[in-house]
Amino acid sequence: MTDPQSRTDHPQGVTDQDVVDVLVADHREVEAIFVELEGRQGTPEHRRQLADVVIAELVRHSVAEEQYVYPAARRALPDGDQLAEHEIAEHAEAERTMKELESVDPSEARFEPLLAHLTKAIRHHVQEEESDLFPRLRAAMAREELVELAGRVQAAKRSAPTRPHPAAPDHPPANRLLAPGTGLVDRLRDALSGRPTSMEELREKQL
Repeated sequence: MTDPQSRTDHPQGVTDQDVVDVLVADHREVEAIFVELEGRQGTPEHRRQLADVVIAELVRHSVAEEQYVYPAARRALPDGDQLAEHEIAEHAEAERTMKELESVDPSEARFEPLLAHLTKAIRHHVQEEESDLFPRLRAAMAREELVELAGRVQAAKRSAPTRPHPAAPDHPPANRLLAPGTGLVDRLRDALSGRPTSMEELREKQL
């Protein structure tokens, strides 16, 4: 996999990131949480919180990709429709697993198999995107388009749901039409339940 910091064709900086830089950074953050969960260290409560964070990160990331990245692939790549449908199907499968995982306590026997299934599915999805989709988007789209797309993705992540919604259908656009309302409901529900939705929130809870 190519780390975004290895790119040398433009100066690095927050305002200069393209959409691939943003998405790869998301992938690295999720992978770090998976690695910590695989270590099976910490209390069941901490592991539950880590699972909550990784679910929230994955939901935000997936919504942003389906809103902006996959439509861009459809427009820019000759087989973009096929690629987008494949990636969306993988999102749907992962969301079904996340819906199960979010209600399971780490002390239950189902927790580890569900976590392992989700981890394997996401790593496969990441490998596909970083080895195929992302390089092809960079080759097919203008630099300015990729940077603009990064801004749209970041904005979408800020307003996206933070948990898989039990009533949402698996396939867009219907599930994306639900996103603004369900995102608000989910954020309120997260606040009431005290569930962290980012590593920053989790660290604050531990202080």
